[in-house]
Amino acid sequence: MSEIFAEAPAQSTKPTIFFDGTSSRRRQVALTFADALEITEEGEAPVHWAYADIRRADSPSGILRLACTTAPPLARLEIRDAVLAADVTARCMRLDEHRTSRRGVAKIVGWSVAATASIVCVVLFGVPLAADRLAPLVPKPIERRIGDASEVQVKAIFGGKACADPAGKAAFTKLVNRLRDAAGLDDDSMTAGVLPTAVPNAFALPGGKVYVLRGLLDKAQTPDELAGILAHELGHLKHYDNMRGLIYNGGTSFLIGLLFGDVTGSSAVIFASRSVVEASYSREAETAADTFAIEIMHKLGRSPKPAFELMYRITGKEGGSTLTTILASHPLTEDRLARMTREDRPASGPPLLTDKEWQSLKLICGSGKV
Repeated sequence: MSEIFAEAPAQSTKPTIFFDGTSSRRRQVALTFADALEITEEGEAPVHWAYADIRRADSPSGILRLACTTAPPLARLEIRDAVLAADVTARCMRLDEHRTSRRGVAKIVGWSVAATASIVCVVLFGVPLAADRLAPLVPKPIERRIGDASEVQVKAIFGGKACADPAGKAAFTKLVNRLRDAAGLDDDSMTAGVLPTAVPNAFALPGGKVYVLRGLLDKAQTPDELAGILAHELGHLKHYDNMRGLIYNGGTSFLIGLLFGDVTGSSAVIFASRSVVEASYSREAETAADTFAIEIMHKLGRSPKPAFELMYRITGKEGGSTLTTILASHPLTEDRLARMTREDRPASGPPLLTDKEWQSLKLICGSGKV
């Protein structure tokens, strides 16, 4: 091979530039085709690049820029003469070996599609399964800290402070305690309150926190209507639905963030916080919470139907209501009201509140409608 390729130094009408990869100095060199490509600068020892190690590097039009796998990573040879470039190219049989072929592109696309599909499968199946398993295992202190942080956000959104009229607060506490005892929730740290906003809603937060918005209290006509809604929210607490939703939405948004380049996971924090505040649950979770409310109201000798009549009055028929109502977080259908009608029973237990207590509760925020 040396006899075939050995030639005098290759001459060019345009300069050949060499960067040795260790300094930024441009070196004007001559090339000799021997057993290896010999790069010679006047007064300096020649540099030898084996033809099999030479690779094409990105370059502008009219320049052949070369690198060498055995040279320093930044070493570059720039050939500006077309004839000389053709001679070099003819000898470097692996010049474009490192470049992605169509087959390589297809392989990359295939692996990308497979990776995307795997993330989608994890989002659809893996994350919900993990949320179901992990939610009951979250330590109480951590759950309370999450609930405290969520409570700060909720109060900032819905009026700042909970309504605190003493008589109304005492009546509300009595109602919540009766429901809690019937539900078997022995968490002494459980807290509940009414927030001064006209939005008709109620929701549970991690750490045993339940809030009713004044708009819902204004529309309630009897203690049983409000009690059934609260029992439904206690069902979400009992079943860890809020923690499950937090884990699910946080994990899902984190994976989606990875898929679209949000490597910081910031979207996970945003979606997780939003999921806690909105308290949006799956149809299965809502059905289970409905069942829980039915059981609690029956245990107290009261009917669950009034609560769902209240919800129906607020939302109307399915498909025609404002998103700022209970419909936003509790998907109401006529089927749910029909179910409660089937579960309706004559009252067999004492009233949950006296008339005076109910009137005090209605005025807990100082401007309730009686």
